[in-house]
Formats: sequence, structure tokens, C-alpha cells
Amino acid sequence: MQSYKTSHLVLKFKQKGVNDNVPVYIVVPVVLVIGAIMYGIGYIVRKNTAEKAILSAEFKAKEIIAEASKAAESVKKEKVLEAKEEALQIRKEIDRETKDRRAEIQKLERRNLQKEESLDKKALNLETKEEKIAQKIKTVETREQEAEELYAQQIKELERISQLTIEDAKNQLLSDVEKEVKHDTVVLIKDIESKAREEANKKAKDILAYAIQKCAAEYVAESTVSLVNLPNDEMKGRIIGREGRNIRALETLTGVDLIIDDTPEAVILSSFDPIRREVARMALEKLIIDGRIHPARIEEMVEKSKKEIEQIIKTEGENATFEVGIHNLHPELIKLVGRLKYRTSYGQNVLKHSIEVAHLAGLMAAEIGADVKVAKRAGLLHDIGKAVDHDLEGTHIELGMQILRKYRESKAVIHAMSTHHGDYEPESIEAILVTAADALSAARPGARRETLDTYIKRLESLENIANSYDGVEKSFAIQAGREVRVVVLPDKVNDDDMFLLAREISKKIEADLDYPGQIKVNVIRESRVTDYAK
Repeated sequence: MQSYKTSHLVLKFKQKGVNDNVPVYIVVPVVLVIGAIMYGIGYIVRKNTAEKAILSAEFKAKEIIAEASKAAESVKKEKVLEAKEEALQIRKEIDRETKDRRAEIQKLERRNLQKEESLDKKALNLETKEEKIAQKIKTVETREQEAEELYAQQIKELERISQLTIEDAKNQLLSDVEKEVKHDTVVLIKDIESKAREEANKKAKDILAYAIQKCAAEYVAESTVSLVNLPNDEMKGRIIGREGRNIRALETLTGVDLIIDDTPEAVILSSFDPIRREVARMALEKLIIDGRIHPARIEEMVEKSKKEIEQIIKTEGENATFEVGIHNLHPELIKLVGRLKYRTSYGQNVLKHSIEVAHLAGLMAAEIGADVKVAKRAGLLHDIGKAVDHDLEGTHIELGMQILRKYRESKAVIHAMSTHHGDYEPESIEAILVTAADALSAARPGARRETLDTYIKRLESLENIANSYDGVEKSFAIQAGREVRVVVLPDKVNDDDMFLLAREISKKIEADLDYPGQIKVNVIRESRVTDYAK
């Protein structure tokens, strides 16, 4: 900047006619001095100008502050006036509200005074009434005391007249009441049970008749022996073989005893296992037809017969499930059902019995609205344990439950089959129906044959139970154990006691004996009372 100014001064000197011959070293210092002087003058001028601007700005600022102070003062005065007016309004409102509240308080005070006056009046009335009540209580107490004295005098007079004390009279009264209540109880029980029995018998007869008429099953009475017919008596020698080797081989392979006696043209097979007996029968018939009888051929025919029996068992199981209408049975369960074809119980074929129980249980379930599928399934499988009870230990109930659990049958089916002999308490209507169907199937005429020992023991047990009660003169088990007649002593058992005695005997029979169907209990005195152990 300084060099620019110096060059400008030098140029001006030249314009004013300064001789160009003046040496530069003289011109340059002169120019520099002049420039410095001019810079100083400019600085002083600028400083004065700036001081004047500052003073002017300070003056303006003071004026603005003064004006702002005046404006603030005026605003302050206005706000103060407004605040005073608002405070005055609030004070007026407070005074008005205070007057209103004082008026309300005065009204409340007047009401309270009125209430106090009415309460005082009521208290006076109550005191008057209490005095009157107290007088009446005294009068009542006096009369009660007089009444008690009169009651005591009357009691003494009654005891003197009747010649009985209070305790004696009370005991006599209780005895009379007890007799009346006992008689009324017996009459009531008779009426209730008579009506219930009539309705239940009618309904049960309808259901059973409907089930029986729709289910007609054949019965096959089988024993523990099978008879094989021979074409001639010479065949017996061939069956025995040289030194008995053929008969020994056949008995060893089948587990069946061959009885060859004087019966013409016949051989008897004896075994407690009907499947083994059937295998031996089929194998022997095949050998007789083939004509070649020797140990190797016997073994071949026995194996072939076993396979045929297995196929027959499977087919019979499938046919039984198809006939009853049961599906989704485990294949092993179907085989076990088929095995029941070769199992008998009291002479009754178990497979036929199981099919009939399934039909009867299903029909009764449909009549009363129970689960038909569960009833049928449990009815068909209720004796499934008998298919393996020759091979395993345990009752057919326990074995059946194990088998059904093994093959994942439902709890409802397992429970329904487990109760049909009373080993477990029935908890479903289907269980009761299976029990009833089992008893109904077994109780048909000719369905089962009992052994003589079982028959005699049941008769003796019935008579012993009846004779164990006091007042029984004698008893007779009749109708093949379906009825027991009890003759009582007339001087020890009256009509009401006779009814209770019949009930007790029937309950005792239900608790102590196992029997199919029902047993009729007849108590005979001057009249007869009949009850049934179901």
C-alpha cells in the first residue's frame, strides 16, 4: 500500500513539471516523507471522526434508555392499577361467598336445634315406655313363677295318678314312637321298592326282550376230548407204529394224549388245550388220508396243521369283529379273539359267548343312550384273558386287562371289561351293561353246564347263609340254586322283621357268593316277602 502511494506521488511530481533530471534518490525520500505526513494527517482525521461517532452513539443510547425507562414506568403503573382492581373484585366475591356460607351455617344450626329438641322428646318417651316394660316384665316373671309351681304340682299329681315317673313315661313314649316309626319305615320302604321294582322290571324286561329277540346265537357244547373216525381197525396199528414210535411222535409234537382202545374204528384225542387237540385231530386226519404214517411225515403234517390253525384263528377273529361291527383292533388282539373259538367255559363256546355279549351290550346301550361302540368293544373283549390263561398265571380278568393295556385299548373299554365278575366296582353305564350282558348270555337255558361240586357247594352256601340268622327255623335251596326259601319262627319274627330279614339275607348273598343271574330269597311266615340278590 505504501509503495503504491509513493509511486503515485512520484507521478504527480512529474506532472507538475519537476525536472526529470532530478536524481531518483532525492525524489524518493521526499515522496516518502510527504506520504508519512499525509498518513498521519489522515489518521488524526479518522480518529476524530470515530470519537464523534462514538459520542453520538452514546447519546442516542442514553436517549433510548430514558425513553424505555419512561415506557416501563407507565406500564408498571398500568399493571399496578389492574392488579388493584382484580384484588378488589376477588375481595368482593370472597365477601359474598362468606355471607352465603354464614347463611347456610345458620340454617344448619337451626335444623340441629330442632333435631335435638325432637330427640329429647323421644328420649323422654322411651324412658316412659321402659318403665312400663319393666313393670310388665315383673308381672310376667311373677306369673311364670306361679305357672312353674302349678306345673310342678300337676306333674306330681300326674305321677300319683299314673304311678309312673317322668323317665318311665319318657321311655314308654319313645318305645311306642320307635315301633310306629319302624312300622312306617317298613311300609314306606315297601311302597318305594315296590314302585321302583315295577318300573325297573318293566323297563329291564323291555330292554332285555328287545336285545334277546335281535340276538340269536348258537351254542356249541365241547368237552376235553375229540373223536377221530378211522376207515378200519387196521389203521390203529399203523398209528401206533413199530414199538409205538408213531404214537409217541404224535403225542410229543402235539402235547395231546391218544387213547386207542376197543372202540371200533375210532381214536380218542384228550387234552385240556383245545388248540393242541385240534392240531392233533387235523394232523391225524391228514395222515389217515395220506396213508404214509411215520415220524418224519407226522412232523410235517403237524407243522402244516399248526399253520392252518393259525390261519383259521386269524379268520375267525376277523369274522367275529366284522360280525359285531368293531374296527381298528390290533392284529394280535384279532388273533386272540380267534383263539377263543377253541376255548369253552362250562361247556359254552367262549367266542360265541363273547359275540353274543357284544351284541347284547350294544343293543342295551342303544336303548338307554349309552356309548354303543365302547359297550360292544368291551363285550367282545371281556373274556380275552381266557385265550391265554392256559399258558399264563392269573385270572382271566387280570390277564385280559394286561393284554388290553399292552395293545393300547382305551381306559373306558378296559374298565368295562374288568368289572363283569365283580372284581372291580363299575364306574360307567357301559361296565354295568357288559356285566348284565355276560350274565344274560350265561343264564340262557342250556348255555352252560356247571360241575356237580360247584352246584352242591352253591346250594350249601345258600342254606348256611339263611340259617345263620336268628329266628330262622329252616331253609331250602331250590330251582338249581336260583331260589332259597327261608321258614322263620312266628314268635320270633314278625311281619316287619320278616321284610328286613329278606333284605339282610339278600345282601349277605351278594357279598359272599359269586353266581350268574340272580337268586330269589323267599321268607315264609304267615305271609311271604320276596327280595332279589342281584
